[in-house]
Amino acid sequence: MPSLDDLRKRISSVKSTQKITKAMKMVAAAKLRRAQEMAEKGRPYSDKMDFVIQNLSKAISDPSNAPKLLVGTGDDKTHLCVVMTADRGLCGGFNTNICKLAKNYFNEIIKTSKNLKIITVGTKGLDQLKRDYGKYIIKKINFKDKKKISFEDAEVIGKEIVKLFKNKEFDKCVIFFNKFKNVISQIPQKQQVIPAKKDDVSKKDEASSYEFEPEEDEILDDLLPKNISTQIYKAFLENSASEQGSRMTAMDNATRNAGDLVDRLTINYNRSRQAAITKELIEIISGAESL
Repeated sequence: MPSLDDLRKRISSVKSTQKITKAMKMVAAAKLRRAQEMAEKGRPYSDKMDFVIQNLSKAISDPSNAPKLLVGTGDDKTHLCVVMTADRGLCGGFNTNICKLAKNYFNEIIKTSKNLKIITVGTKGLDQLKRDYGKYIIKKINFKDKKKISFEDAEVIGKEIVKLFKNKEFDKCVIFFNKFKNVISQIPQKQQVIPAKKDDVSKKDEASSYEFEPEEDEILDDLLPKNISTQIYKAFLENSASEQGSRMTAMDNATRNAGDLVDRLTINYNRSRQAAITKELIEIISGAESL
């Protein structure tokens, strides 16, 4: 049984931890609002970019001459997976959920005897993937030294992906990230960026006709690389909001758990103290009676 001194030290230690988790929760809550606004503002832009590309692709008269970023290489042998996680921990299951979705996809690729290549963005994703999938990782990227990730940072990754594609190092590219829903819920996402995924447009949108100058394929040559960077930046924004929401929830739970632990330790301390006092009184009374 721990001594009274041990219990006092333990209570003091847990209270110190509780102060830290409470402070981290408040910091995450302050950052969350801004990150959530950025993520929500970024969604319409990226969705509209996708819509414009879909319309341009439908207007191409000769699909055989369409940009490869739009239609792909015509093969499906090599898959490039970009796993986007955080550089910091203490954010609940944020990083684990992304890696879990990515691992399921990796296993499907490996089972079908296709080639797998991985780019990790964020140190936490690298830590979880390097043991089982280290031989497939071709590039490791992190932004530990940056407080805020900009579009230029996303463009660096986008240009790297385009460069690998032009060098014919993969046929299909998929990115993994968390989509922010609310403070409690963040949904792991898998999004294909090369070739550009074709979605069905509504009849109203399909009926709209546009005249493009210059030709559609020329516009797409310039727009498609920018779209890849845009989708990656959107994933960064979603990840940022999801990370802060997950951290806020995790630190709130940790603060509550620390409070419960302090209560239990305090009860044990009081019981042990009472038992010690009672024992001393019994010894004093017994000694007095013996005299």
